[in-house]
Amino acid sequence: MRRTDLVPPRRGAPAGSRLFTMVAACALLAACAVGPDYHAAPPVDTGKGWTLPVADTARPADLAHWWSTLGDPVLERLIDTALNRNIDLRQAAARVDEARALRDRVAGERLPAAAAGASINRSRQSENGPLPIGSIPGLDATQTLYDAGFDAAWEIDLFGAKQRALEGASARLQATAIEARGVRMRIAADVARAWFTAVGAGDELRTQQATVNTLQRTLELARQRHARGDAPAADVDTAHARWAAASADLPGIQARRRGAVLSLGVLLGAPPERELALLDAPPAPLTLRAPPVGERADLLRRRPDVLAAERRLAASTADIGVTTAELFPKLSISAGGGFQALDTGNWFDASSTRFSILPLISWRLFDGGRIRAEIRAREAAQRQAALAYEQAILAALGDAERALSDYDSALATLNRRGEALAAARASRSHAQARYAAGDIALTELLAAERTLHEAEMQAVRARTHSAVQLVALYKALGGGWGTPATGLAAATRRPHEIL
Repeated sequence: MRRTDLVPPRRGAPAGSRLFTMVAACALLAACAVGPDYHAAPPVDTGKGWTLPVADTARPADLAHWWSTLGDPVLERLIDTALNRNIDLRQAAARVDEARALRDRVAGERLPAAAAGASINRSRQSENGPLPIGSIPGLDATQTLYDAGFDAAWEIDLFGAKQRALEGASARLQATAIEARGVRMRIAADVARAWFTAVGAGDELRTQQATVNTLQRTLELARQRHARGDAPAADVDTAHARWAAASADLPGIQARRRGAVLSLGVLLGAPPERELALLDAPPAPLTLRAPPVGERADLLRRRPDVLAAERRLAASTADIGVTTAELFPKLSISAGGGFQALDTGNWFDASSTRFSILPLISWRLFDGGRIRAEIRAREAAQRQAALAYEQAILAALGDAERALSDYDSALATLNRRGEALAAARASRSHAQARYAAGDIALTELLAAERTLHEAEMQAVRARTHSAVQLVALYKALGGGWGTPATGLAAATRRPHEIL
């Protein structure tokens, strides 16, 4: 229920009537919450569908463990290990724990607070002080006071300030849990990207070494022909320059491959050298499959940035109610009781009982407009959160569209490179046959082999680029997030279950 004002009693009413009216109004408004109620995020125009032709849009996209569809057991092992040991993920789990504790603290503020204690106080008063202790018969200047009891206090949530605070804390806990799943998505994508980079660099290294070997044979042949006087020295220099240039690329490729493997160790929450043995292991062939992207609207139920932005908007809406409640009266009740005596023999007798009950109504009547200014600030923050939610949706759609376009372009390039590679292999086969028949010289066969190596290098780079773009597409589509229902329910589970 929403209350924006409280009708004051009529002028001229007696003080008792005003007090009764105030208490009655507080009773009627008990358990009500001022401020706007949050039901759902505002609608955002997301368009009608994908801008590129996409197959199987009617089939729901199951991208929770997309890496298992690529047929690479090494990749599966790496990602599974990272999801269990990565430091960023463990930090995200700690943030979820922190947000849950803050929510629990806010929930505890809705309940009464009670404390118990006991004390023994021995004191002596001056016989010459304001109270003539010495002249009062039977009153000793030195006394010991024994006291034991309890104190309790409770501020009744008349206008829902604590309820709204709990709503905001719960929404922020849900946002933190969703962002933790976003870290999970990023880690899976980073591991796959590093692994594909390492595999691609290994393929490049083998292709480049084959190119260097071919150029080495070409250089030796040029030197032999020059020694016989069949070729000028310029041919030797040209062959040497090509061989040296190709050899110079080898260290860079080796460093790129090693760097990718070292980054895998860190992503797995271990020292960088943990996975260096992968440099010697033969990689599994990569299978590139177009992922089922589903409907465009499904994307928004998987993207953690969109879901977290929606929860932040809910929290900002609840903050308005927390501040609005400051405009209305507050009712608190304090109670205390126990036993107090000067002698331990009658400390817990009925005659030593003490107690007090203090209801208190307070109402801020003038504050120079500070509360209303704070309400306006909260409302402005809510508008910012709504715009951030809209921006997150548009950014998610843009990421997905760009990722689809980049992957489609990468596949087209890979297909063209495959055609060029097939043509280069056929050309080399013809050259080998002609060289065996004595129709061409060895230099022409070596030239055909160089052309083949160049085509192989371009195909390797195109395949690596396509694999990296596939990872980017899975990430843009919310791959690795899980089922859509896990988003808002994640806040009710423990961190290891969330991650």
